[in-house]
Amino acid sequence: MKNKTQKVREHLLKYGEIDTWTAIQKYGATRLSAIIYRLRNEYDMNIETHERCVKDRNNSTCNYALYKLVDFEIDRIMKEIGE
Repeated sequence: MKNKTQKVREHLLKYGEIDTWTAIQKYGATRLSAIIYRLRNEYDMNIETHERCVKDRNNSTCNYALYKLVDFEIDRIMKEIGE
């Protein structure tokens, strides 16, 4: 059975990005920032944090982080062209 860190790691490798809501809905991971910390330090993954700001249903401002795997686009393109 995979733990939440492994599930988030696989998600990043497959999709290249993840946010808190996706982590909660798909993997029950409520501490995404802690998982990202482990992935950066224990798995040596190059993950960027992109701050986002949206309005919620009450028109209040909500801030959240979108985590992106830096090498994802390069790897995806290389796979597509068969390198």
